[in-house]
Amino acid sequence: MVETDLTNDHRALDDEFAARRYFAKFERITRILARLAESPEIDGVLGEAEAGILGGYIQGVAASFKALSMKYLVSGRISGPARKHLTIDLHESGFPIYQELVAMANDAAQAAQHLRGMASAEDLRDRMLRRILGEREVPTDLQYAMSQRLYFEALGAGQGSLFWAQMHPTIEPLGEIGGERRRYLLHWAVYDSQLNVPVIYLLDLEDSGRRALPRDEGRWEQAKAHLMAQSVAGLKLITIAKGFDTDFDDLHPKRLRRLFLGPMYSNAFTLQSGPIREVLDEARAPAGEDWALAWTLEELESARVEVEKGWFSATEREVFDLDPLAAQNSGASRVSRALILPQRPFQVLAEKDPRGFRDVRKFVVGQDDRVLVYG
Repeated sequence: MVETDLTNDHRALDDEFAARRYFAKFERITRILARLAESPEIDGVLGEAEAGILGGYIQGVAASFKALSMKYLVSGRISGPARKHLTIDLHESGFPIYQELVAMANDAAQAAQHLRGMASAEDLRDRMLRRILGEREVPTDLQYAMSQRLYFEALGAGQGSLFWAQMHPTIEPLGEIGGERRRYLLHWAVYDSQLNVPVIYLLDLEDSGRRALPRDEGRWEQAKAHLMAQSVAGLKLITIAKGFDTDFDDLHPKRLRRLFLGPMYSNAFTLQSGPIREVLDEARAPAGEDWALAWTLEELESARVEVEKGWFSATEREVFDLDPLAAQNSGASRVSRALILPQRPFQVLAEKDPRGFRDVRKFVVGQDDRVLVYG
């Protein structure tokens, strides 16, 4: 059962058991994604270094979902202002809405203060046990207090490992290219406020500056601020890359990639249209198997360098390789799509063979969550 909240696209999960099934579903999905990031099946999509980075972000998403599950574990049973429900985006997302991540970040900033004012976990367990055995009643208030303690403990312990609304750029050295020119891999991520899905960015960069970028505090801080300001799903990759190339004469973006983790589709929690709705309807999969997770990888590569000559200097500018079809939507060299789904929905998808899914790579989850690749 779901309840309208915020907009027609958003729903609050006001059924405690439905919320638990939702979190259990994502616990499995993120576990499969993490395993996939470490497996040979990811070859051809991302290299070893990039797959490791992706795995770290997936673990962050899993940790954030775990923290949110603690926050809402008992809150639906409480009356008054404390009564709250997780709000998710039903259309082309399936993930919690952006405001849930913002609220979690605000809570994390005050986690230590909350924990100092709370009873210990041991004390709460002892009081719950005495209430159950001595007074023969369900200690809902104490269960709620325990869930909130576990939530703030997760936030306090996971400051560096959870997935936040903004994950600022990190730089990985890739070596030198002769002389003083250096190569780096930059990565960062956001929880897009319009799409309500995690979005991960990877940038292969060459640095011709006098000082190495990580040790050039002024330039590095400006570069990070620029990239975060441009990390909006509505911007095409060509717009992001060209803007960066123009603003930093000695930083040369060679390849920019953007990975959308989602949407997640499930008849139990989301509303979808078209072939994916028909596939999930006809699959009639049991709970835990009635889902599909899409991801989209956009890539933009530099084709060559042109030199702009000024009065006293010459500046390199990248000329990017654009696929005429992909460029219309994303300004990319290429766009690849994948779908991860359990066996029963995949069997229906294979039988129906809808045109729009023929070029989509399928990762099929089998027994013991083993993943097989089709297409």
